[in-house]
Amino acid sequence: MPIKSKITVTNIKNLVPSDKRLNDTDISGFHARITPLGLITYYLFYRLNGKQVNYRLGVDGQMTPAQARDLAKSKIADVTQGVDVQALRKQERTSTKYSKLSSLQYFLDEKYTPWLKSRNPKTAEKTVKAFKSSFPKLMDFQLSDINAWEIEKWRNKRLADGVKPATTNRQINTIKGCLSRAVEWGVIDSHDLRKVKTLTVDNSKVRYLSKDEESRLRESLKSCDTAFLEVIVLLAMNTGMRKGELLSLQWHDINFDNKILTVDFQNAKSGNTRHLPLNTEAFNQLIHWQKLSGSEGYVFKGRNNEPLKDFPSLWAEILDEANITHFRFHDLRHHFASKLVMASVDLNTVRELLGHSDLKMTLRYAHLAPEHKAAAVNLIG
Repeated sequence: MPIKSKITVTNIKNLVPSDKRLNDTDISGFHARITPLGLITYYLFYRLNGKQVNYRLGVDGQMTPAQARDLAKSKIADVTQGVDVQALRKQERTSTKYSKLSSLQYFLDEKYTPWLKSRNPKTAEKTVKAFKSSFPKLMDFQLSDINAWEIEKWRNKRLADGVKPATTNRQINTIKGCLSRAVEWGVIDSHDLRKVKTLTVDNSKVRYLSKDEESRLRESLKSCDTAFLEVIVLLAMNTGMRKGELLSLQWHDINFDNKILTVDFQNAKSGNTRHLPLNTEAFNQLIHWQKLSGSEGYVFKGRNNEPLKDFPSLWAEILDEANITHFRFHDLRHHFASKLVMASVDLNTVRELLGHSDLKMTLRYAHLAPEHKAAAVNLIG
């Protein structure tokens, strides 16, 4: 049977399941209920506009009887002013729920990442990890609150910290793409990141090996104790493949009969499959390596037949031995393209071999073929 008494620490401690309910004698509607298992919850009963409401104040143990009493008084004051505190709570909960559902973090985890995985599962995880490390402070932002001004502030801070303009351009393009998908899928109405203009970057400076440097690098590779390194480097020099594409290469991607190597779309940065003809050196290197390593699974294996991860220390040692400075592994790709252009290969063919989606990226190599410009002006000379 419900009992009547002031809700105090002592009376709450003495409350037993058979009592079911304790009605406070000082505040009308303020009461505590006890379950058969002994859980005590505080409530406030009120009427507003003919509507009867039992408002849950909280659970004993998480709040004291005194705190429950103070909260009851506060809610009674609101009800007296005509506020339906129960309806207001539901509205706030709904607002909080949708706030979480439309945050950048939620959108990334629940919508954008699955979409990326459906397109390119091998690179999706890396892309999202880089995204979150680039924009950690924006993760709790509502998508609709991520605007051009926020991104401009972010970029200014990154540049001040010494991050290169090309890197910030790439990161901003990532978040632009993310918000564009949110618009496309109806999560937000629009975004204004198109106002964030791409920083001008001088891409005309291309690091490639001189004839002497290439000769020294080849000599160092021959004397290297790690057999796979020479194969990887020479394959990069003769195909223009990225490191990631090389390390994810499998034997079934290589057609030895037609001398064609296929870069699968799942491993390509552009997301497009491309087919690369193998020249004599690349073909012979792969034939030789197949005899040493077998013809199953990944071409370059690490532990447990998984793809080889990376080899930064080995690469640094080779460069040091060859006395080559300021040269990254990725520059082997530039070396490949530069040699093609200097051999008078047209830029569109170079673009196709590199896997560039348009000619803009390939144009950085145009200055290496000055004879083409000379021939053009001589047409009217």
